[in-house]
Amino acid sequence: MRMRVKLKNVLIVTSVLCFTPLLWLSLFAQNEHNQYEELLEKRFADLRDRLQYAESLNRQRENDLYVLRTQFNYLLEAVSHNNGTNNRSAMGGLPHNVNDYLRNLSGIGPGQDSIHLPSIFTYLPYLVGRPERMRPAYRLTQGRHGVSIVIGVPTIKRDKVTYLTQTLRSLVNELNPEEKDDCLIIVFIAEPWDTTFVERVAGEIREQFPEYLDSGLLEVIAPPSGFYPDLDHLKETFGDSKERIRWRTKQNLDYSFLMLYARSRGVYYVQLEDDVMAKPGYLSIMKSFAYQQKTDDWLLLEFSALGFIGKMFKSADIPLVVEFFLMFYAEKPIDWLLDHLLQVKVCSPEKDHKHCNRMKLQVRRRFKPSLFQHVGLTSSLKGKVQKLKDKDFGKQGLYRAHVNPAATLGSSLKTYQKYTLVKAYIGETFYWATSPSEGDVIDVKLNPPILLEKFLFRTGNTDHTDDRVYDGTIEVLPETPPDETVHLPKLDFAPGEKQTKEEGYYILGVFDDQGICEGDVPEDLGKIAVLRIHFQSDSNHWLVISEIHVKERKQI
Repeated sequence: MRMRVKLKNVLIVTSVLCFTPLLWLSLFAQNEHNQYEELLEKRFADLRDRLQYAESLNRQRENDLYVLRTQFNYLLEAVSHNNGTNNRSAMGGLPHNVNDYLRNLSGIGPGQDSIHLPSIFTYLPYLVGRPERMRPAYRLTQGRHGVSIVIGVPTIKRDKVTYLTQTLRSLVNELNPEEKDDCLIIVFIAEPWDTTFVERVAGEIREQFPEYLDSGLLEVIAPPSGFYPDLDHLKETFGDSKERIRWRTKQNLDYSFLMLYARSRGVYYVQLEDDVMAKPGYLSIMKSFAYQQKTDDWLLLEFSALGFIGKMFKSADIPLVVEFFLMFYAEKPIDWLLDHLLQVKVCSPEKDHKHCNRMKLQVRRRFKPSLFQHVGLTSSLKGKVQKLKDKDFGKQGLYRAHVNPAATLGSSLKTYQKYTLVKAYIGETFYWATSPSEGDVIDVKLNPPILLEKFLFRTGNTDHTDDRVYDGTIEVLPETPPDETVHLPKLDFAPGEKQTKEEGYYILGVFDDQGICEGDVPEDLGKIAVLRIHFQSDSNHWLVISEIHVKERKQI
């Protein structure tokens, strides 16, 4: 009997010992698979939005051809009227094949009664035949285009105060070099009747930000006065004063002009104001949040709770948004119009207000904490003091996002709740895990292996300053062993004091007292397969990784 019990116990213990590692490997593999799927979803979202952007550019070209056709037809009618002849005889002096082409272009003959979609002329008819009224009257630009995000910053004359320089300095200072190459900031000087003011502001920007104007990061434009109707004879609504009605109507047209001008320059457009400050890493956080959207049915992403600050649109959606603004530009303020647009799109008249609000949340998605804070006191409306503050702006961010190369992530640490490694890698939040022990690792397995230029790992944050790396190294595994001697960086530790966990890895960095490790990757290492954090000793604190930046080397 005792022998049977012992044999049974031995079998149970053996089964546990055999199957536990298999179960652990299965769970680990499943975790890696899920992380890889999340990264793929992010890449697909980026590709989807860029395809929509390309389609919108194609539609814009088609519209440009239609406008050209309409204007050419107008020209032919004018010529025939002046000559007292019809269009056909007006073109009689041209070669036969040219006549056929011009008839097709101008709509003479079959098809001339075809319908056409509404255009900007439907809502602003005084622009017909006046193309100069739809071009900037002032333009200081290097013509940058094809960026991920275009930021529009409208500014006007305020009494005795300006916030524009402070705003621009905050926006450019909180961008890293890579972000500066993937962004365009357009300053829109909305004073079309004061060319002296326009030139003065543009001169101040040229004087204080010459580097960013030359690189194409900054651009300055001003609208022509002819783009605006008579603003002194507008319909009075909602009991507002004439001055307020004039101000909000002009603001609607300001934003419409700026958004239409900017939409062909990047994949996303973000509306700001000239009296805000930005958080570090705001650009990558916005881009990462856009990529994280599981579907493309959103119309608006919000990065501030106030007014029209920090509102992101897909450039492909801007024609729809602006057309709605232009329909009612003289009726209501722009933030009201935006809310009405969302309501028209998703709300049913047969449902209650609560249901409508839930539906609007599907297309109007909010990021917290806010990335922009309103700092101005003097409003752009003369005589108005505006002490608005975004309560969600809070303290400095607990993490900083970057767009990192595709990778499969692995960690021997136990993750805490929703603060996963993959979310930290794509910039959605920080990574939070239990205390590391000697020999623990965090692996970034690049998929496929690539040439790396540099890396940065920042641990701890303002809420958890002690949860950082105290004794750790950054190691890399080349795709193939180098044939020649590698010129490794000089590191501050004695020979033999730090060891790699496995053969074939090279130590490229040591975490400093602040829990930060950054450095360059020697080019002679070739393509890198794995980037690793290796914990060299036990820690008494949990771990927070608040920033991961893995930069691919650009091949010339």
